[in-house]
This record gives sequence, structure tokens and C-alpha cells, in this order.
Amino acid sequence: MEGYKIMKRIILTGGGTAGHVTPNIALLPELKAHGYDIRYIGSYDGIEKKLIEEFDIPYYGISSGKLRRYFDPKNFSDPFKVVKGYRQAAKLIKELKPDVVFSKGGFVTVPVVLAAKRKKIPTIIHESDMTPGLANRICIPCATKVCANFPETLQSLPPEKAVLTGSPIRKELFSGNKLAGLEFCGFTVNKPVILVIGGSLGSVVVNDAVRSVLPVLLEKYQIIHLCGKDKLDHKLAGTPGYVQYEYIKKELSDLMDAADLVISRAGANAICEILALRKPNILIPLSAAASRGDQILNAASFQKQGFSYVLPEEKLDGQSLLNAIEAVYQDKRNYIDKMTQSELNNAIGTIVSLIEEVAKH
Repeated sequence: MEGYKIMKRIILTGGGTAGHVTPNIALLPELKAHGYDIRYIGSYDGIEKKLIEEFDIPYYGISSGKLRRYFDPKNFSDPFKVVKGYRQAAKLIKELKPDVVFSKGGFVTVPVVLAAKRKKIPTIIHESDMTPGLANRICIPCATKVCANFPETLQSLPPEKAVLTGSPIRKELFSGNKLAGLEFCGFTVNKPVILVIGGSLGSVVVNDAVRSVLPVLLEKYQIIHLCGKDKLDHKLAGTPGYVQYEYIKKELSDLMDAADLVISRAGANAICEILALRKPNILIPLSAAASRGDQILNAASFQKQGFSYVLPEEKLDGQSLLNAIEAVYQDKRNYIDKMTQSELNNAIGTIVSLIEEVAKH
């Protein structure tokens, strides 16, 4: 019977982008080990539904509307979707009777967190970025605790709720095999490897900068280029020492283990994975013109802590990229040492302990 609890129950929620789902997925093994019956609330057809279905966890879709800070015709209809989602979430929480709710963010979480507050269910929110996004800002007053990735974020959170945890990292990323990664790419062990990650959609400016100096790079390095959907350059197919893929899932841990240096955008989850794996890195944050500026702040924090070299998109070209690569590779030991000293090395354990503490009360 759905409403009858035979063990501790947790509702996970988060969606809209993979970054709002993968940290939840990273928590699954530890939550199961602690005896939790896990349920997931997301949108009807968001990316979260596809990602969660792989793990045989009961999934409940609710109505979801985006809350925008700019004019859009959907601003007139989406509030009604949020209200509908709230009613659906309240009904689910009444039926499922969770001990605790864990929210990773995204607009689908707003009705879930508000409904949990109304039903007096304790809620933990995780904020990945330096500054909370709009959805989390709405939810924070309803939360019991708020987890953060960056020390600077604590300043913008209620002190009695804020906890510095870092981001949960999928355990499979730590099981990579360098030799398997090199073999997958057809690479040798005699040259260092650069892994370029432009995000699931890819980055035209990053791709262009890498390819503009490819002959120079290949004199010293081998390049694994994750360039994004529909962004392969077929003229470069078969170039010795250079491989390109739209997207990699299964072999990513092997490719990460093979990498001596990583070039990446500065999304919170991506850079936390780089930190956890101790990879010397160059961050090229999405420009303020194309975002709310969260990647710029994320990258600045990692640079300040000595984890990363930051190359602003506005200054990115072939020569600046070459200069950055040379600087980071020469100083790679120092970057690795700084990352090893980080306090954010056991996010999963910290967060699950927090869940246990909150659920008991």
C-alpha cells in the first residue's frame, strides 16, 4: 500500500537540466545503503525523467512552469502550471508520507518544496552555483537546511540553514582506467592528454579556439575533444592524436582518468567533478552576455582557491589558449596539491549525514 511506510522514505526532486539531476543520482547508492525507500518527483517529460528511469526508482511527473524575470507570453500561463504542480505535489506528499525531501533545484522543485513545507516535511536544498538561482531563492525560506558548493555562497544564505558540503559526485567517475581510455582513443602513453569538455550542447567558441591551434597542440599533446551535438568537424576525422565525440557517457570515467589537463566550461557540477578527480584545468566560463553570470562567479572562486586557471571567453583565441595550457601544464603539481587540500572531498557522506539528522527530527 503506497501510504504505508516500511522503511525511511525520501523524495528527491530536481530537473530542467542534467546538472539538476546528476547530483541526486550520485546520492542513490549511499541513500540505499542507509535504508531509504527513494521516490522522485520531476516534470512530465523533462530530462530528469529519462535519467532517473535507468535506476528503477518510482518517478512521479507533475506540472511545471518556469518563473521568468523577463517578458515572455508564457508568463501568463506558467503561473497556472505552478499552481497545478503544487496541488499535485501536495497530493503525492500526503500519499507517500516521506521523512524528508531533498531538492537539487530547477523550477519543477518549487511546488514540491512549498508543498513539503505546508505538510511539515523537512526539506534540504542543494545550491550548486555561487549565487542561488531564482527557483532556489523562492524555496530557501521553506528549507530546513541549504547545502552549498562554495564558501562565498554561505554569505547569501540564512546562517542557521547554510552548510558547506560540495557537490555529490557519481562514484563511477572514480573508477576510470587510464589505459582503457587511451586504448579507446587509439592514443599512446608517451604524450600527455588534454580533454576538452564544452558541455552537452557544445561551445562553438571553445571548439573554434581548440581547432585553430590544433597543429601546434598536437606537437606536444594528444587531444580528446567532446565538442557537443552536431559540432563534429568531419575534415579533422582521422587526424593522428586527435579524437572528437559529440558526447561520451559510458567511457567518460576512463577518458577523465587518461587526461593530464582538462579544458572546460564552468558549470558547477562539471568543475566539482574536475576538483574531485584532481585534474589540472582551464575554465572558460560562459559570458555574462549569454547567462546570468553564475559560471563567471564559479570560476572566480575556483581560481581564488588555487584549483583552476580562468580564461575569460572574451579573451579566448588560439594564442591565449596556448599560453594558458602551457602555464597550467608547467604548474600542474601545484594545482593538484591545492585540490587535494580542499575541504569539499566527501560531499556524499556529508549530505547523507545531514539528511539522516534532519529526517530524525
